[in-house]
Parts: sequence; C-alpha cells; structure tokens
Amino acid sequence: MLSTKNIKKSYGDLQILKDVNLAIRRSEIVSIVGASGAGKSTLLHILGTLAQPDSGELLIDGVDVLSLSSSKIADFRNRKIGFIFQFHHLLPEFSALENVCIPSWIAGESKKEATRKATALLEHLQLKDRLEHKPSELSGGEQQRVAIARALINSPAIVLADEPTGNLDSQNSSAIFNMINDLRHEFKQTFVLVTHNEELAALSDRSLRMQDGQLI
Repeated sequence: MLSTKNIKKSYGDLQILKDVNLAIRRSEIVSIVGASGAGKSTLLHILGTLAQPDSGELLIDGVDVLSLSSSKIADFRNRKIGFIFQFHHLLPEFSALENVCIPSWIAGESKKEATRKATALLEHLQLKDRLEHKPSELSGGEQQRVAIARALINSPAIVLADEPTGNLDSQNSSAIFNMINDLRHEFKQTFVLVTHNEELAALSDRSLRMQDGQLI
C-alpha cells in the first residue's frame, strides 16, 4: 500500500530524516515509536504529502506521489489519505455530521451522498445520538471518533494518525485502538500510527522504532 525509498529531509544543517526505507502492506496497522525529535512527525507529514522530502521516493497505492504537480498532490491527498490528529482539528462552528462531511464535499460529492456516508460512519462509531452536536458538546473520546469518521469518509487508501490517543485517558485510548482494529478488519483499511504509547504500539501488527532520523 505504501513504500518509501531513501527519504531524506533536512532543515538547514539539521538532518531530520536519513535514508528512510519503509514498506507497509494493505490492511496493516503499523506503529512508529521513538523519542521526541527522532523524526516521527516529519516522516508522517511526508507520507501524508503535507511536506516534501529533499530526496527519495514515495509510492502510495501504486502512485509515484512525488512526481505529481502540487494541484494533483492536493487532489490525491483528499481522495487517498485520511488524517487523524492528536488535537482533533474539528471545526467548532459545525456539527459532528458536518465536520465528517467536509472532505467529501471538497471531493465534489453531493450533499445527500456525503450526508449518507457520514451518518453511516458515525452510527458505526456509536455516535448515532451525537450527529448534530458541536465539538464543544462532545467528550474527548467522542471528538476523536468524529475525527476518525472524517478520516474515513472518502474511503482512503491509507489513514495516518499522529498521536491519536495522546489526549485521552487509558480507557478511551484502548477503545480508540480497538475501534481502529475493527475498522481495519471491516473496511480492509491501512493505518500508520505515530505514538509515544508503547503499550498501544505493541498491539499493532508491527511496531517500528525511529531513532536519530532512521527506522531501526
């Protein structure tokens, strides 16, 4: 589903990523762990096409992403990559349902079809009674479930999660991971998780450690 070859990234004289090679299979859950400053988030941003490497190759679902124009990369990102962040990034003025619909609207989906898909996802994630609630009316765990539904709305090839349980207690963290595992089985979804939570990382299919800009 995803592969990289010799990904390098520097900021000035500081080399953040050093020849990162990675291969992730379809429907696999892979966690990347490591100390702060090891390069985990930088790698995730490059995998998500939110940042460009200095050199190297990135293939997602068979597409040489780095060869695309900026506009085509933006379209590819919206259709093929889902994002889950530590701080949810839900828009406060919109309901849970509307927040989930937004990527589908950007992709040109009709309001009716986007609403249908978003409603089904939220119901699947046990938020049937929270569709019209604003983020401020939801608990932290509920907000993260809305963010997961938003990541899945366009049926992406891969979902990238940056500290998806970082703001949750242990009970909610376990519930979110179990939900991700269920979604992998039900939708054949591929997940890459960056996390400091070693216990959750150990539950993944594979746990990779990043140190000094390299996967070891």
